[in-house]
Amino acid sequence: MGRRRKSGRSVNGVLLLNKPIGLTSNKVLQKVRWLFDANRAGHTGALDPLASGVLPLCFGEATKFSQYLLNSDKYYRSTYTFGISTATGDSEGEIISQQDASKITRQQVQEKIKDFQGEIDQIPSMYSALKHNGQPLYKLARQGIEIDRPARQITIFDYQIMDFRPGVNPEVDVEVHCSKGTYIRTLAEDLGASLGCGAHVSALHRFKAGPFDESQTVSLDELEKLREQGTAELDQLLKPVDTPVSDYPAVAIDQVMAGYFQLGQAITSNKAFRQGQEGDIVRVFREGGTFLGIGTITEDGKIAPKRLIVEDT
Repeated sequence: MGRRRKSGRSVNGVLLLNKPIGLTSNKVLQKVRWLFDANRAGHTGALDPLASGVLPLCFGEATKFSQYLLNSDKYYRSTYTFGISTATGDSEGEIISQQDASKITRQQVQEKIKDFQGEIDQIPSMYSALKHNGQPLYKLARQGIEIDRPARQITIFDYQIMDFRPGVNPEVDVEVHCSKGTYIRTLAEDLGASLGCGAHVSALHRFKAGPFDESQTVSLDELEKLREQGTAELDQLLKPVDTPVSDYPAVAIDQVMAGYFQLGQAITSNKAFRQGQEGDIVRVFREGGTFLGIGTITEDGKIAPKRLIVEDT
């Protein structure tokens, strides 16, 4: 017996969603998938329920390249509240300690932030989606179980104070440009710990993910309104399947070479790509514009298939 096909339409492409506050990334994904009546979809890096902002969603064949967006840099605006520590590191968690932090100044925060720029080691939050023996850490944390997590190296490319509001529990607005795998709640907690007063994230917004910024996104409310007109209106919002790998150079091949490439065979590259280095990734198109997948340049200058597209028939 063959594999049972998922219900829904064959939808292929990338949607840039502005995730609303209050929903998990998976909940939003399932809602959008239902609106599109799509048989396959995935997101490219979860945002916490309290967070809003850029959440690229991949449909169909585009899911084969979602890892490339997952690996891209991220840009956040966040508000930290000092003097209050929570179990989760954000405003949704139970308060575990609270103190008067009115002596904290903007200058002190500015000086301490310098310690968290460049390449640093960060211990992931127990309330992250990382898995231990197949279980997400946040599920274990809710059961009162804490697991040793090895520190991971991340890069904070830029970390700027946008505003500071003094008080018993001062607040600071920051903008952060960071590498994949960075937990903003952990940045807040570590900053609060270094200042000796504790801190948590009280607001979080991702305004850019890889090459995409919030000006390119669509809201869930807008999708719901468009859905009333039919799925064709929604499909027009989709970006091409190769969007997650659009930073890589493109090469066009003729019909014969396309056939070999789709069969999984390495093909001869054109002159323009003989200067490429072994291991470089290229997007491969059939002459005329059809995206076939990505390949890597081999030692002898050929292009070996790495990820192939299954074309609709």
